[in-house]
Amino acid sequence: MTTADRAWQALADWQPQKLTELVNANPEARLQALVRSVADIRFDFAKTHLDDAAIGILSDLAAAQDFAGRRKTLFSGGIANPTENRAAEHSAERGEGSPESVHVAQALHQRMRMMVDAIEAGAFGEIRHLLHIGIGGSALGPDLLVDALGRHSNRYDVAVVSNVDGAALDEAFGRFDPAYTLVAVASKTFTTTETLLNANSALQWLAEAGVDDPLGRFIALTAMPERAMEWGIDETRILPFNESVGGRYSLWSSIGFPAALALGWDAFADLLEGAAEMDRHFRLADGADNICLLAAFADQIYANRLGCQTRAVFAYDERLRLLPSYLQQLEMESNGKSVSFDGKPLARQSAAITWGGVGTDAQHAVFQLLHQGTHLTPVEFLVAREPDHVLDDAHHEALVANCIAQGAALMTGRASEDGARAYSGDRPSTTILLDQVTPRSLGALIAFYEHRVFANAVLLGINPFDQFGVELGKEMAKGLAEGTIEFDPATRALMQAALGE
Repeated sequence: MTTADRAWQALADWQPQKLTELVNANPEARLQALVRSVADIRFDFAKTHLDDAAIGILSDLAAAQDFAGRRKTLFSGGIANPTENRAAEHSAERGEGSPESVHVAQALHQRMRMMVDAIEAGAFGEIRHLLHIGIGGSALGPDLLVDALGRHSNRYDVAVVSNVDGAALDEAFGRFDPAYTLVAVASKTFTTTETLLNANSALQWLAEAGVDDPLGRFIALTAMPERAMEWGIDETRILPFNESVGGRYSLWSSIGFPAALALGWDAFADLLEGAAEMDRHFRLADGADNICLLAAFADQIYANRLGCQTRAVFAYDERLRLLPSYLQQLEMESNGKSVSFDGKPLARQSAAITWGGVGTDAQHAVFQLLHQGTHLTPVEFLVAREPDHVLDDAHHEALVANCIAQGAALMTGRASEDGARAYSGDRPSTTILLDQVTPRSLGALIAFYEHRVFANAVLLGINPFDQFGVELGKEMAKGLAEGTIEFDPATRALMQAALGE
């Protein structure tokens, strides 16, 4: 039995205490051990089942899985993604990585800044709208940033279109005047079928509207500039990024161009600095003092000791409404694996299924299951001290009260002789409290989740940086559309029913 196997066995033998007992036994010590503040964000794990014994066991597991070594590889630009023989250098985009990669990232950021300056100076004529076309990591990150931080900006209207359903693109066309529209096409490889189909339709829309030189309105955001040039975009309008930056980790690169344009360069720089602050914490803090690793400890307790298959994230802030969708890709595409780092079948659960929504809406929709359902689901609450409006303080006070009360109710429950009115309690939650939702704090928050994903991957012994599971469905969809793959009778019948073929 390996050292890691012994740690997993110790976790299996560990018996959790009731949450109320943990919280009430020594409140001061518990808050000191399980509450951390990084980059003006308070991370509160006091209402989880983490205790000294569990933290000790999982710290041993981290050591056995060479957490320190794999973290060093990540930040040094080593091969963090062995199945594809690549580094994973998203942190270099924030200034934390190998000196050479940091230098390249800074140079490419300067190129992007020059593009933003040129647009603002009128190099493309009068621009009022930006249509950003991408999918997955090329869309979710920019969409989150613009929606969260650009609500009071009147710089540019931005529409992020990812769905190949023409209705999504048609909606954007209805909002924008083609005479004043710039199009950004975001694709790491510049071969993504859905993205290029949408890009061709956008090109046709500009041409049919009588725009002179429609291709001249296109900007490419890609790690493969030569393919963008083959598609027809001039080299001067291509914003490259490092091939070692994964798609779902790419919002810090030129993929973040819509945010840099819509929010202004200073805001984008603050976003990078906030992420860099979390990078420094993750790189330098050890053991349970490392908030990203501590979060992963809790994740492993629930997934691999208490059998929780899902983790729910609820943003009690309208600005963060897209965060659960962003985290779904980040967490499930990264750690949704069935083999270990060395290719052997995984002996335990990998990523939990991430889901969630916006408070207080979710309280009237899904919280019934969280409080009284048969599933044990760890819940994560996000809330800010300062609101994003100038309405009566009662709005924010009610919002915060609801958020905090939900965590307390999940933990304590309520006994009743009437089973329908009984709440079992002992249901865990984490609360992440931001001082404000700013570019800096949002950058730090997203980096926290990135490093949490990596820490979980190390504990599990898996590679979080490949995503081969995405490819099979794409390959078969292409074969189905082109008739190049022979499908089973049920699939052929369904295709005929759907398209009349």
